[in-house]
Amino acid sequence: MRINLKVWRQAGPDKAGRLVDYTAGDVSPDMSFLEMLDVVNEGLITKGDDPIAFDSDCREGICGTCGFLVGGIPHGPDPGTTVCQLHMRRFKDGDTLTLEPWRARAFPVLKDLVVDRSAFDRIIQAGGYTSINIGGAQDANAILIPKTVADKAMDSAACIGCGACVAACKNASAALFTSAKVSHLSLLPQGQVERYTRVVQMVERHDAEGFGSCSNEGECEAVCPKEIPITNIARMNREYFKAMLVGRE
Repeated sequence: MRINLKVWRQAGPDKAGRLVDYTAGDVSPDMSFLEMLDVVNEGLITKGDDPIAFDSDCREGICGTCGFLVGGIPHGPDPGTTVCQLHMRRFKDGDTLTLEPWRARAFPVLKDLVVDRSAFDRIIQAGGYTSINIGGAQDANAILIPKTVADKAMDSAACIGCGACVAACKNASAALFTSAKVSHLSLLPQGQVERYTRVVQMVERHDAEGFGSCSNEGECEAVCPKEIPITNIARMNREYFKAMLVGRE
């Protein structure tokens, strides 16, 4: 296949950016999206040009660092999929694809398709640690947690912090990410001691980082590669309200 690319090129955080046209020729439908970009970069390097900068690590849909906009959609058109899991058979010969970084004030562009997502790290750090010493790994039925609760906690813990939810939200809200991290521990007995201080500190850090408010429209859930449900946001709001009633101390 022959794929036309419009790629956002930006030399640095303080530099102006623009869309640049490229052509990816002889693209196999069996290539992953990142493999296609690797081939394009090989051609650029051969010509002495600066390669397109993009993040990647596991290339197995585990870490989410590969995230960027493909045709305006975070991680591309396939649901429940990261960019590294997206394959070129999803596109047709002659297609034109626009590749852009996450667009959010809290995610400043470092270079091309690479953004600084350290704001997520600071939200997690604000949540602190659990003071419960749970020791080594427990047997499956040693801690009596209902399966429905354990499933909800596990579904929340599946969040990989890629930032797709922020990129899809018109308010650039990170409520889905923050609520997933809040829900994970608020549902489990190990997280009960710091339950209320945790939600207050994480929500306040979310706001301090410059993320917007949630308007409950669901774009975040629609593009999440791990399909984190927005019911977590409702849970976070309830937890925050309870924390305000009982006092954060």
